[in-house]
Amino acid sequence: MSLSRSEMPYRQLGSTGIEVSCIGIGGWHLGLKNVDEKLSIKIVRTAVDRGVNFMDNCWDYNEGVSERRMGKALKDGYRDKVFLMTKIDGRSKKAVREQLDESLKRLQVDYIDLVQHHEVVRFEDPHRIFDPEGANAALVQAQAAGKIRFIGFTGHKDPHIHMHMLNVAKEHGFKFDAVQMPLNVMDAHYRSFEKMVLPELVKQKIGVLGMKSMANGILLKSKTVTPMECLHYALNLPTSVVIAGIDSMEILEQAFEAARTYLTLDAQKMKALLERTKAAAANGEFEPFKTSSIFDGTAANPEWLGDEPERIKQLMLQ
Repeated sequence: MSLSRSEMPYRQLGSTGIEVSCIGIGGWHLGLKNVDEKLSIKIVRTAVDRGVNFMDNCWDYNEGVSERRMGKALKDGYRDKVFLMTKIDGRSKKAVREQLDESLKRLQVDYIDLVQHHEVVRFEDPHRIFDPEGANAALVQAQAAGKIRFIGFTGHKDPHIHMHMLNVAKEHGFKFDAVQMPLNVMDAHYRSFEKMVLPELVKQKIGVLGMKSMANGILLKSKTVTPMECLHYALNLPTSVVIAGIDSMEILEQAFEAARTYLTLDAQKMKALLERTKAAAANGEFEPFKTSSIFDGTAANPEWLGDEPERIKQLMLQ
C-alpha cells in the first residue's frame, strides 16, 4: 500500500516550528557495500515521494559515501522537500569547520537544516564542545553565516552523559534544538534514555530523534520481538521522528507500514511488550552500543575529534 504525503503522520520538531515525518531515513545504510548507489538514490527519492521529509546522515558514515549518495539523491528538486540533518565528530573549532565544509560539498547543498555533535559518549565531551575554542562555537558561527539552521547532539552510550551535556549547555546559556538517542523496547529496561532523558527533552520542548529501534537487527536476535513491534514501540513514544536504517525497498515498505499502523499498539500492548523483553534486556546484551566500544567510531578514530583546547595543553606544560 502506498502512502500519500497526506497519509504520513507529521510531528513538531521541538520548538523549531518545523514539522517532520514520524519516520526518517538513516544515512548509514545508504553507503553500505550491499547497497549500490542506484538503490540508495531510489530509496531516498521513493521515501520523499511518499511523504518522508527527514534525512539523517553523518560526516563519518562509510568514509563519506553516505553523504555523497544522499547529495546525488537530493538533486532535481528533492532538496527543497526535505529537512536535512548531518553530524560532525570534531570537538575543536578547526575540526568542525573542516568537517562541516566537507559535508556541505558532499551533500551538494548551500546549507544543512540540522547539524549535530556526534557521539557524545564521554563525560569530557560536553566540556570540549563548549570550550571557547570548541565545537559549539564553530557551529554557532556557521549558523550566523547561514550554513546551518539548527544545532543538536547525539549519543548512544549512557543517559547520564546526555543529561550532563544538557546541563553543561545550560551553564553556557545554550539550548539545543534536537537530541538523538537510542529509543527502543530494550532501552526501557537498561540504562534507559527513555526514562531519564526523554522526559527532560519533552519538558524543554527539544526535538526528540529516536534511533536504534532495532539496533541494526541485534534486538531481533533476542527472539522476543518483531521488527514491526520495534517500530511501533518507538513511534508510540513522544519522538519527533524515528530514524530507520533502510537498505532495501522491502525494508522501506516495512517502515511505511509501521507509520500507517503504529497506533494499533495501545498502552496495554506496550506493557505486555515490555514484560516480554524484560529478561533479555536486563544486562544490556542486546544493546552493545551501550556496553561495548564497537559502535564508537571516534574511539577507533580519535583524530576525528581534533586537538584538545590549546589552553589545556599549555596548562599541562606549566
